[in-house]
Amino acid sequence: MEKLILSDEEWRSRLTAEQYAVLRGHGTEPPGSGCYLGTKEPGTYVCAGCGNPLFRSGEKFESGTGWPSFTQPVGPEALATHEDRSYGMRRTEVRCARCDGHVGHVFPDGPPPTGLRYCMNSAALRHVPEGAEIELAAP
Repeated sequence: MEKLILSDEEWRSRLTAEQYAVLRGHGTEPPGSGCYLGTKEPGTYVCAGCGNPLFRSGEKFESGTGWPSFTQPVGPEALATHEDRSYGMRRTEVRCARCDGHVGHVFPDGPPPTGLRYCMNSAALRHVPEGAEIELAAP
């Protein structure tokens, strides 16, 4: 997969203020505020920054946490993980493998079959309805 590397100025011009704060600033939207929390329509959730496919709607579940949650990504190449020791916690941060944008965290308390909970920020995602073409952002 070809990486998408842009300057800070280019990211600011492509993203909304909220998307920038989450994807580039490693922020977190308030629980219960994300537009994809209750979304159930079939499709694929892609990175809001670059269009990289991240999750399928069939892997989405209600976790009760206030953020959209998934049991697994579309494939192992979609995401990159990093240790996050911010706020006195030890967590696993999840980033888009194509643009290195922060999308959320993964926890080992999810349902079968994976036992994982990919807890994502709606601001870092874009839902592409089933059957629609997924377009990657150009450099």
